[in-house]
Amino acid sequence: MRAKREYRDRAETEVAILDALVDRVDDGMTVFELRADVEVDIDELESALATLNDDGLISVESNPSQTVIKPADRVVPDVPTDEEETQTIGEWLRERLPF
Repeated sequence: MRAKREYRDRAETEVAILDALVDRVDDGMTVFELRADVEVDIDELESALATLNDDGLISVESNPSQTVIKPADRVVPDVPTDEEETQTIGEWLRERLPF
C-alpha cells in the first residue's frame, strides 16, 4: 500500500519511508527495518525521519527493548472494508453521466 496522494510530493526518501510504514501500519518498523527496506544510508534516513517527525507524519514509540516508528493516521489511505463494494470505472461513469 502507498501513502495518501497528498503526501507524495516530498523528497524521494521521505516518500519511500512513508510507503514502507504504511505497509506495516499495525506493527510499525524499527530504524534497521526501515534502512533495509528503503535502502539509503543511515544519515539520509535519519534526516528524512527527522523531517517527517517534525511535520507530524510519523510517530515514534519507545519501549525497553526497541523503538518502533509508525505512520500518522492521516498518512494511511482509507481501505474499503469487505462490506463496502469496490466500484469499477464503468460503474462510476454510469452513475455520473446522464444517458
